[in-house]
Formats: sequence, structure tokens, C-alpha cells
Amino acid sequence: MCPHTPPCPDAQSPDREAAHTIVSHPEQGWSLLCNGIVIFEDTGELLPDGASIAPHRPVAA
Repeated sequence: MCPHTPPCPDAQSPDREAAHTIVSHPEQGWSLLCNGIVIFEDTGELLPDGASIAPHRPVAA
């Protein structure tokens, strides 16, 4: 459970990346968010249920 006020968005929310970072390893290219998501430097994500989200950086116009 998230101890922050207001609570961080859960892992299924569209704004899930707005959760607080609780562990950061920039030298390895990943961070753990309060909602259990591992977010990678390339914008890929690993959700707490084991599902993955492919990198989704914006494409230059």
C-alpha cells in the first residue's frame, strides 16, 4: 500500500508513471515506483503482475 498523501496511482491507472520513485538505479537504467512498477530508462515498464509494456518514447515529428 502507498503511504503517500494523496495516494500514488495504482499500477493499472493510465497515469501509473506518476507514482513516487522509491528505489532508483540509474547506473542500471531502472527505478521502482511506489505502485510496484519497474520503469526502465527506455520508458519500458514491468508491472507487478509480470506484464510488460514496451518502450513508448514520443516520436519526433
